[in-house]
Amino acid sequence: MKRAIAKVAGVSAAAMTMALIPLAGTSYAAGCYGTSCDNLGPVSQACDKDATTKATATADGGLKAELRWSPACQAAWVRVTDSSGGQWWDKYGYIEKWSGYGTGFVRSLSVKFPNPGSDWSNMLGGSGYYYRTCIKDTGTGHIDCSTFW
Repeated sequence: MKRAIAKVAGVSAAAMTMALIPLAGTSYAAGCYGTSCDNLGPVSQACDKDATTKATATADGGLKAELRWSPACQAAWVRVTDSSGGQWWDKYGYIEKWSGYGTGFVRSLSVKFPNPGSDWSNMLGGSGYYYRTCIKDTGTGHIDCSTFW
């Protein structure tokens, strides 16, 4: 009888332990939401976990700026990628936040293109806004932008 009770107790303890361990990738807690995400990092706030690319701007030389959006955080940021390995001391990717479709500029954040690789800006949040991403060459003043999203 004591063995049966010990087995049941052992199985119950194992079942309870397994119930407390979440499955990998099933959930995460975003660290901010909406405008509380403004100027915070997407990775440090776990907003990168569910992010998708909504728009892209490209420029000569293999430069790409992607508008990334997190539904869980209701925030956007720009991810820049340089596939050429060039020296881009004068090129930046940035994200713009607008209150209307091309009207009512609110704020922008930028990030310098790495040499080579990827990097990202901090976030701008809020679901009631329009966003776009751009690539700016500060040496020439040339700007390439995505469509608004």
